[in-house]
Amino acid sequence: MRHIVSAVAVALRKGRPAALAGLVGSLLTTQATLAGDGKDAVVVELYTSQGCSSCPPADEFMGELAQAEHVIALSLHVDYWDYIGWEDSFANPAYTERQKAYARAAGSRMIYTPQMVVGGVDRVEGNEPDAVVRLIGRHLSAPRPVALTVTRDGDRVTIRAEANPPLAKGVTVQLVRYSPVETVEITRGENAGRVMSYHNVVTLWQKIGEWPGTAPFDMVADAPGDEPVVVIVQEAGPAAILAAAQVD
Repeated sequence: MRHIVSAVAVALRKGRPAALAGLVGSLLTTQATLAGDGKDAVVVELYTSQGCSSCPPADEFMGELAQAEHVIALSLHVDYWDYIGWEDSFANPAYTERQKAYARAAGSRMIYTPQMVVGGVDRVEGNEPDAVVRLIGRHLSAPRPVALTVTRDGDRVTIRAEANPPLAKGVTVQLVRYSPVETVEITRGENAGRVMSYHNVVTLWQKIGEWPGTAPFDMVADAPGDEPVVVIVQEAGPAAILAAAQVD
């Protein structure tokens, strides 16, 4: 694993995104094999803004993560950079509040863009792909306390979660929708003159249930429209993501 992570760093320094994509895929395939369950997935949340001059490299890296197996990459656009001349068209104050909640849970008063949160617990400030890939591998190698299955039939999804052994405390079940790719021409602010592509842009993030983690959780939820659906089982805080699955 170390040599793959080192190669990721070299590819980034030399500006070779194709090489990066292959290296990311190699690492995640290796880690999924070690985990013994190719269906395991790690959630990576990127907190970003169209008005943040340091965010484009992280947005580009998310494009690679969005194509990787065993990763659910989600871009959450925050609104606290809107005052500097460009209003982010995807920004949602709820996503800003989610990022702040992560900071409070970690005992921090600071939030950043770009920032990635891996598995609900590991925060990476700035654009540090090698660190993110390393953390993804670590999460894939860890045992999964919850088995989660999600199936889709038209505008409805069926969700079932089972914990073995039963969980020590209750968790929340969340439903997320996202747009796979959006292209924006930015005409003002720090990124004026750039045409940016954003990947897996979150359009909805809602809590749909509380689960004590003892008896299995079963639910049918509405999911109208064509956007992919992600279901996340997460400890309060927000804290560790115990299971995640997506359906197109």
